[in-house]
Amino acid sequence: MTVRTADIESALAELPQTFRDGDADRFATLLNELERWGRRVNLTAIRDPREMISAHLLDSLVARPLLHGRTVLDVGTGAGFPGLPLAIAEPSRHFTLLDSNNKKIMFVRHVAALLGLDNVEAVKGRGEDYAPGQRFDTVIARALAALPRLVEIAGHHVGEGGVFVALKGRYPAEELEQLNNTPWDHVVTELHVPGLEQGSRHAVLLRKK
Repeated sequence: MTVRTADIESALAELPQTFRDGDADRFATLLNELERWGRRVNLTAIRDPREMISAHLLDSLVARPLLHGRTVLDVGTGAGFPGLPLAIAEPSRHFTLLDSNNKKIMFVRHVAALLGLDNVEAVKGRGEDYAPGQRFDTVIARALAALPRLVEIAGHHVGEGGVFVALKGRYPAEELEQLNNTPWDHVVTELHVPGLEQGSRHAVLLRKK
């Protein structure tokens, strides 16, 4: 089963965002390539293209209003989420997608080339070891690790005045308690993802005290 552009357009209409002409086609290509590659390479646990629309595409795009500045680092991007959908929607920002899994980074590079995303750089590596020589306006991570571990892995990549956006499932009360003795302030926002259960997605915005 392939994802149709019409299905994407219908889903995007449920978000309070605007998109450019052709974005729905690009999103459809992304998900169809993910499904096609997934038959040979284990890229994601979600194989049903219809599920991918909510659980990958919309689940990524709800973070779009939280982005800050021009440079974005997606740590532990996996098969390119949330980085690829955000890069498609935000062509004026530059996205670095980082993951230690070579097959997943190969997929990200393939899709970026296929879609002509010149604002995407895919890097194979771990957040702890990555040394790009610069810090980022936004660092974002989706379900990568518990919050205290997350700031250990990638907190040093957040530039002055920047934000770390940690995308979570249900409200992470216990993890937030563990941040009390760290140099990070946090604000939690509930994210409404069409097609997913209310209260099942939250974003923790972390800034250096």
